[in-house]
Amino acid sequence: MIVIIGSGPIGLATAISLKNRGIESIIIERGCLVNSIYNYPTNMTFFSTSDKLEIGNIPFISHGSKPTRKEALEYYRRAAEHYKLNINLYEKVTDVKGEDGHFEVITDKGTYRAEKVIVATGFYGRPNMMNVPGENLPKVLHYYDDPHRYAWQNVLVVGGGNSAADAALETYRCNANVSILVKHDTLKPSIKYWVKPDIENRIKEGAITGYFNSEVLEIREKEVVIKTPEGEKTIPNDFVLAMTGYRPHFDLMKKFGIELTEDEKKMPVYDKDSLETNRKGVYVAGVVCGGLDTSSLFIENSRIHAEQIANHIEKSR
Repeated sequence: MIVIIGSGPIGLATAISLKNRGIESIIIERGCLVNSIYNYPTNMTFFSTSDKLEIGNIPFISHGSKPTRKEALEYYRRAAEHYKLNINLYEKVTDVKGEDGHFEVITDKGTYRAEKVIVATGFYGRPNMMNVPGENLPKVLHYYDDPHRYAWQNVLVVGGGNSAADAALETYRCNANVSILVKHDTLKPSIKYWVKPDIENRIKEGAITGYFNSEVLEIREKEVVIKTPEGEKTIPNDFVLAMTGYRPHFDLMKKFGIELTEDEKKMPVYDKDSLETNRKGVYVAGVVCGGLDTSSLFIENSRIHAEQIANHIEKSR
């Protein structure tokens, strides 16, 4: 039995690759199926075309040129159903004990014996905190869902990437009074090409207030204190959407005995061909391999991990 931790697209793809080789596996997921995609904004559209998100040689047909979150959820659910994958949802892995060929995977619901363990937990599980007073207030959200709840509210969006741009534009179009705060002097160049001119023009015309080279100092019940190049400002506020990015479960990987690089990327240490980590019999797959370099790996360029791992496990037998 192979235990795969995480039911994202790469976790599913790895289970499919193993099944095609007659190797039994079980996926253990702490949330719902493809939990990261489920937590994307309701109206989110992928940057990639649907064919680049396919797994298991199952065609992904979308209505538009770019698939939506809703379409991706249905596609991966159908892929899992088609291959009859063994998946345990809402079960949290807490530890991996033992050695190659004789692991014990411990969860909050039981213990599983495993020949190999594959960590495919992504990086969307833990938000990067701003670490400012008031960040724990209920009005501060690190996951953005739907714009309707923000109608006629004073909204501060923190961040300069895709998530921040989407949240700012959608809430603005639901008649929110929107400001966006960016710690650098410009928005990120990686913003989707059809979104970037939209958000830039809304800022330029003043429909969305832009604060650049700025940071949050304090969040209060009805206002936010920010630091700008012109000095400190206090602005009215009902909601803070902290689109500050996310990070892998480093503590969990360390607990599993996976070493991390000592540079700023904090990548897990693994063999580039087999994806096996420094702990023999334990593999990493998908975007978790990039550590804090979250812009280097995506579904489309990490799907190959499934075949690499499955090939290595098959040969090791």
